[in-house]
Amino acid sequence: MRQDFTGKVAAITGAASGIGLECAKSLLNEGASVALVDRAEDTLKSLCAELGPNAHPVVVDLLNPASVATMMPQILGKFGKLDIFHANAGAYIGGEVVEGDPDAWDRMLDLNINAAFRSVRMVLPYMVERKTGDIIMTSSIAGLVPVVWEPIYTASKHAVQAFVHTVRRQVAKHGIRVGAVAPGPVVTALISDWPQAKLDEAIAAGGLMEASEVAEAVLFMLSRPRNIVIRDLVILPLSTDL
Repeated sequence: MRQDFTGKVAAITGAASGIGLECAKSLLNEGASVALVDRAEDTLKSLCAELGPNAHPVVVDLLNPASVATMMPQILGKFGKLDIFHANAGAYIGGEVVEGDPDAWDRMLDLNINAAFRSVRMVLPYMVERKTGDIIMTSSIAGLVPVVWEPIYTASKHAVQAFVHTVRRQVAKHGIRVGAVAPGPVVTALISDWPQAKLDEAIAAGGLMEASEVAEAVLFMLSRPRNIVIRDLVILPLSTDL
């Protein structure tokens, strides 16, 4: 039986735009309350005013451990509980390694790996104590299939996949489900550094998805009966060659 989201509380990182925002909208439409977690305070407040009383801004800089430590207290202070945590925030860098900027890589790796892992660590003790909960991580098809034009990003998402698969087995005994949604190319700010010719070609060929389509996949994962976990859900444009 499909799970009902009425009365559930979700928190989503990177919720000020893209996949995170669309996932927030989907859960709100299903009757959940949602903590939108991001560092973009003004944007969050404006969005939550539009989304209604069940949407709440949680201003956190995921690259600042002290700031991340305030995330759960803010969520519990507002809603009193947390049922679903979606570690979605991330960054993207593509291109040739020989021409790459290692300093830019460091920031992306810190966000995609360290910050994502730290944020999950912050919610796990609470879920373990409750003996229930759902954790979704936004991975990528690049976490399963090495993508030649984005080696550093691919490496970061392989790390996410390894984390999901191992943590899932650790916490299943506590009634906690852990899974990854692994989309192919999505029309978000993450691909803003794609060469324009590549972007135009992908759009013309139907090789890009909308963030709302990824949100529908996440909703499917979360709505499965509690005895079912979707470990990985790959979602790709039909025309992709990955």
